[in-house]
Amino acid sequence: MSTLLIILTVVFLFSLACGAVMWLFLRSRRAARPDQPTAKTAAEAPVFRWRYIALPMVVLILTAAMVGYFYRLLPPEVAYHFRSDGSPDQWLNRSTIVLWALLPQFFLTILAGAVTWGLTTLSSLSIEVAAIIAKLGRLLLVMGNMVVIPQVILCFAMLDIFSYNSYQVHILPLWVFALIVMAVGAIVLTVFFFQTIRQTWVTPR
Repeated sequence: MSTLLIILTVVFLFSLACGAVMWLFLRSRRAARPDQPTAKTAAEAPVFRWRYIALPMVVLILTAAMVGYFYRLLPPEVAYHFRSDGSPDQWLNRSTIVLWALLPQFFLTILAGAVTWGLTTLSSLSIEVAAIIAKLGRLLLVMGNMVVIPQVILCFAMLDIFSYNSYQVHILPLWVFALIVMAVGAIVLTVFFFQTIRQTWVTPR
């Protein structure tokens, strides 16, 4: 579990750094373009859409389904930490493992919803924020769904724990899966940032 926490912390810090870069970029763009947005831009202010948190919702539902399937197969004491050879060395009771599987997923989904809802609400109150988000188009879609990265890693970790305790089978080392997910996530975010920067700079001044 300590390895999982380290991985989630790294993912969170990476996401935070990406958000900070985007915020600084938007701030510099707004300073370079002091013209006031029109009333039309305010009317185009985005509203909250469920697709902004579609991926976190899907992972949450899949995690709940996974818990429902494996719960009856789990022993009272569930192994959750393993040595390098795959053998267990730490155990927790079944109810605690289920909470570890569900609570972080609920928290991350609510966090994604709160961020996107807060930005759409702020857009309706601020013409400047509405103008920026309207020009960036997919910003809310990416910001809301970005939390799926730690969600998927956590879901896989729990799936591996459930698989071992139910069938004595490990799926894949967690660090390998985490590296794959973070690499894919980094590629997607990089492509999005480049497209966003290009779209913003080609917009007529």
